[in-house]
Formats: sequence, structure tokens, C-alpha cells
Amino acid sequence: MDMEKMKLTSSEIGSLWGEYINGTATDLVNKYMYSTIEDEAIKTIFHEAIQTFEKQKEQIKSFFEKEGFPVPIGFNESDLFLGKQRLFSDAFCLNYLNIMTLHGLLGHSTSLGVSVRKDLRLFYDSCDDAAKEMYHKTIDLLLEKGLFQRDPLYYTYDQPTFISSKDFKDGFFGKGRTLSAIEIISISLNLKKSIMAKTLSIAFSQIAHSKEVKKFLRSSEKTADGQIKTLAKILQGDNLPVPKSLETEVTQSTESPFSDKLIMYHTGFLFQAAQNYHGAGLASSMRTDLIATYESTILQNLLVTKNWFDIMVKNKWLEQPPLAPNRKEISR
Repeated sequence: MDMEKMKLTSSEIGSLWGEYINGTATDLVNKYMYSTIEDEAIKTIFHEAIQTFEKQKEQIKSFFEKEGFPVPIGFNESDLFLGKQRLFSDAFCLNYLNIMTLHGLLGHSTSLGVSVRKDLRLFYDSCDDAAKEMYHKTIDLLLEKGLFQRDPLYYTYDQPTFISSKDFKDGFFGKGRTLSAIEIISISLNLKKSIMAKTLSIAFSQIAHSKEVKKFLRSSEKTADGQIKTLAKILQGDNLPVPKSLETEVTQSTESPFSDKLIMYHTGFLFQAAQNYHGAGLASSMRTDLIATYESTILQNLLVTKNWFDIMVKNKWLEQPPLAPNRKEISR
């Protein structure tokens, strides 16, 4: 079978559509940050990220055009207003690129997992390779500048042991054990992502034009802050360090370099993407308090997402993904 002549499946079209929408949104934030960054090493990495996505965007457009599907609108220069006052510090920008690269790695892996056509698989391979290279570069630079926050360190054990009591699951009634290394993975990731979501909500609430959008952003900030405090309390209960906040890396600027459409979409994306990590945390937790925390967090994020969806639809900001044919409608 000629792989190049195989029609793209619904899953393959959906993955391309998502990559394009998410990529064009993040790309504009990267371009704004690039225009304000003063540190040459950080600026160089952002330039590379922008150049890399420009090539990927053209490849995605080519897939759509060859298949006869319209290229999504996504986000473009009409959503970006350069020349405004600086909103973020260089340190925040580098942390932002690191976190968004992690989201990209997850997205590329998912897209590769649903792709069958070889040209599409090779495309996602190249996307994944570029994201891994960017991940290494952001980590190395964060470490070099003393900005990377490492996860808690554990002391070594003499030998492997087995769980010997049902109390291993307890996290509420005083018999509970300390956090396992497996549980720390999700706690740390979720904390860092919630800190990023809170900081962006604060920054975006300063610059948004619409009162409705500002209100939503203050609500999303409050939700992220509550989740940070809950996870931090669990770490502190075992005398483990908590990642520091990033709010002080936001300036007092009220000049918006972004459209409200882009601000809203980006905030919603962070809360939706976080559900993957909360779900992973829920699946890997064996302490009852952690399970309850993740269940509560997932429900909170669903409420944020519902409010986000209502505002996006009301303002006609939410682009519709390709839909399955409505046979009943066609038959009429």
C-alpha cells in the first residue's frame, strides 16, 4: 500500500488541528517574550524555538492542503501587539519555555501514538526530537543561571522492601506514611504547572481589556492558588521543600501585547492540559489524602474549563475542530 496516498484518519486530522491551534498560540507568546528579553543566552533559545515552529507550521499547513481540509485560523499577528511595556522578567520567560516544552513533548507523543501514515509519523518524530533538544537546552540554562528548582532529595536505602501493612494507603488518620518517590513525581509537576498557571493569570488579568475576561482570570488565579496551597501543605507535612512562586517575575505593566482571545485560549489550555497530570497523579497515588486532593482538583478544573468555554463561545473566539459527518442532516 502506498502510504502517501492513504487518506488521513479522523484522529490524524484531529492531532494536526490541535498541534496547529496550540502551536500558533504559544508561538505568539514566544515572539513577544523574545522582543523583550535582555539576556542573550535566553534570547538565543527563544529565537530557535520560534524558527523551529515556523517550519512545523508550514508542514502542518501542507498536510491540510494536500488532504483538502481548510487550514485552521489559529492565532496570527492580529493577536500580537509588539512594542508594549515589558510584562515578564527574563527568568520567568525561561521557566515558561521549559514548561511549555514539557507540554509539547506530551502532545507530540500523543499525536505520534494515533498516527499511522509514515509521513505523519516521521513529522511527529522530528517534532519530538526538536522538543527534546529544547528541553535539554532550557534545563541546562536554568541550572547554569541557578533558576532551576530540583525536586526533593531522598536518602538512600540499604535494600529493597515490600509493603507490609494496609496503613500504607492511609493519609488522613495519623497512621499514614511519608510520601513515596512515585507520588512526588506528580506532586512536583502539578505544583510547577499550577505556579505557572497562577502567575500567567495574574499577568493576564493586569492587561486584559474585557471586564468579563479579567473576572475569569481572577477566578482562575484563585483556583490555581488553592491547588498550590493544598499540594504545598502535603509536602510540608513531610518536611519537604516547596517550589518558589513566580509572581514577583511579573512587572506592573497594564499594556496588553495580546488579544483577549489569545489570553483566554492560553489560560484555558493550561487548565485543560493540567488534567492529564492530575489524572496521572490520581492513578499513581496510594495515599487516601492524595487521592482526595486530585479528585477535588480535577473537579475544580472542570468548573474553570466550563466558564472558559462559555466565554469563548459567547465572544466567538473558539474555533470548531473538524466534525464527523451528520448523516441525519445530510439525508434531509
